[in-house]
Amino acid sequence: MKFNIITPFPEIIEGALSASILGRAVKNGIVEYNIINLREYGEGPHKKLDDHPFSGGPGMVMMAGPIFEAFEKELSDSDTEKRVILPTPVGVKYDQKLAEELSKEKELVFICGHYKGVDERVVDSLVTDEISIGDYVLTGGEIPSLAIIDSVVRLLDGAISDPESAETDSFSHPLLDVPHYTRPANFRGMEVPEILLSGDHKKIEIWKNELRLKRTKERRADILTENKG
Repeated sequence: MKFNIITPFPEIIEGALSASILGRAVKNGIVEYNIINLREYGEGPHKKLDDHPFSGGPGMVMMAGPIFEAFEKELSDSDTEKRVILPTPVGVKYDQKLAEELSKEKELVFICGHYKGVDERVVDSLVTDEISIGDYVLTGGEIPSLAIIDSVVRLLDGAISDPESAETDSFSHPLLDVPHYTRPANFRGMEVPEILLSGDHKKIEIWKNELRLKRTKERRADILTENKG
């Protein structure tokens, strides 16, 4: 699977994509990352990427020209259909279901916006998916893009050494995940729940399911409502 990231700050992206599961996925031939430095397509001697909005008011807007030029020069040669993602607070809410959907694609493109956002003509002409990772605002689209990439890569065959671990994560399972413990059984007076040391796998699974339901009711009751619907 190939990920293309158009960004004015490639240094934010590079480090994250070279570490842990994301980095190993490249070494194992599972994914390919193509980081496109938008600054190279900026206008004028200062490689300008933004300008004042026509409506007036505070803030700057990323210009359409550099983004179109980067897209056309870097990505137009491929015949592969691409979903083009713009992380934005006005997008659809990202969840595990959408991550699973994106993991079935052959190629994704991320456009990392900044300032007040990108010229709407980019959205109208290039973008297929506007996605929000939460009800808050970040400095730019790099961190949301990385979050989406991470959640997609871990779903790909061979990316995680223990696929069952991913299948039991919160949001992959209909309920939130349970607490996890490892050795020692007693750490500074804090003991692991006795049931986990019992060796009775049936009782342990019942305990886990009860705790999943309790935790989900307390912390994310909306998930239970969605599953009923």
